[in-house]
Amino acid sequence: QVQLVESGGGWVQTGDSLRLYCTVSGHTFSRYAMGWFRQVPGKEREFVAVIDWPGRTTYYADSVRGRFTVTRHNAKNTLYLQMNNLTPEDTAVYFCAARTSSPASTLQTEYPYWGQGTQVTVSA
Repeated sequence: QVQLVESGGGWVQTGDSLRLYCTVSGHTFSRYAMGWFRQVPGKEREFVAVIDWPGRTTYYADSVRGRFTVTRHNAKNTLYLQMNNLTPEDTAVYFCAARTSSPASTLQTEYPYWGQGTQVTVSA
């Protein structure tokens, strides 16, 4: 059974940094792209950043480009999201997701595997 577990969330102040982690286990597929998405209560989940299997191609939402960096360590089955210069608008539950093919996609429907999410709260 595929499991994705996020960690690293927390409460920070505006301008602070935070690093999220997502570990993958139980998968039998190889060469999978991964991504980060986030959701605020009452709103739809939105795309944040995605990365392909080799880690060479990344895509970012306009709202986080230049502040967030997505990377991965395939030998450790771990996905990262470095978040800098955080603002209250970044407050959300952050989910990691995996798809069973290498190319990255910004579409949530392309990702069949999801973690439970980690809360990030940024105070003004």
